[in-house]
Amino acid sequence: MPGNVTPPVPPTLVPTFSHFILPTHRQIETLIRCMRPSTCSLDPLPTALIKSNITSLSPLITTIINSSLQSGHLPTSLKTALINPRLKKPSLDPDTMSNYRPISNLPFLSKVIEKVIVTQIHNHLHSHSLYEKFQSGFRSGHSTETALVRVTNDLLVAADQGSPSLLLLLDLSAAFDTVDHTILLHRLQHFIGISHTALQWFRSYLTDRVEYVVLGGARSRPHTVTCGVPQGSVLGPTLFSIYMLPLGHIISRHGVAFHCYADDTQLYVRLDPTSPTSSLPTLTACLEETKAWMTDNFLQLNS
Repeated sequence: MPGNVTPPVPPTLVPTFSHFILPTHRQIETLIRCMRPSTCSLDPLPTALIKSNITSLSPLITTIINSSLQSGHLPTSLKTALINPRLKKPSLDPDTMSNYRPISNLPFLSKVIEKVIVTQIHNHLHSHSLYEKFQSGFRSGHSTETALVRVTNDLLVAADQGSPSLLLLLDLSAAFDTVDHTILLHRLQHFIGISHTALQWFRSYLTDRVEYVVLGGARSRPHTVTCGVPQGSVLGPTLFSIYMLPLGHIISRHGVAFHCYADDTQLYVRLDPTSPTSSLPTLTACLEETKAWMTDNFLQLNS
């Protein structure tokens, strides 16, 4: 592990997840029927055509998916993304590159495989209580609303008891793009118990990814992606949440209340009305260690 900060100790006796459960063609058929009909130009067939003929195609698609899950290997063709630059707002200057947002488009079949895997990973996280308790992002039954309700409630309860609170909002710059793959694989293995073929699949999933920038009829040279969770992917948000798991341990050690939604973190402390500054050293120490951890994990805190 990089850096000078001692990494949080992974949970002891983490239940292992060594192999994926192979889906049946009926399950794949149901899954595809429920998916959005988005199509990538790298797809051999339009998604709408696949969905309208899914009964005939599902056995073949299931064979491809199960071969990937059993071998622990994801073909390079399913790790290729097309990047389409889109103006953030129609009124912005199209000649200024910073006004564009890169939209990543992945093959449809890759999203189907990821759907199968993300369901099993969430079942593992839920059944063994491996989620960060105060992370509301990308979890069933959680949302920006539940995060807001929890933080607001804590602040109002403190206010009703005559105590002001100090709230600190942390923001990361391009957080999903700076995730280190070696550290992420370490999290998968030691924090949530991914091992053997399943870990091999995630290693294959993260390596040798390629992307092109497409503009009009032109395409850039291929660029190898060496860090970050894949934009536009199904697994990306969940992998980012797993990457951030140690942060909760660090903040809790300082006794500071917190809540997260994806890459947004809120730290807050109840102040003593008679000595409002007494809690500041604790919050400062927590912030310093948090900042150091983020630096060591290649996450850029937006000061």
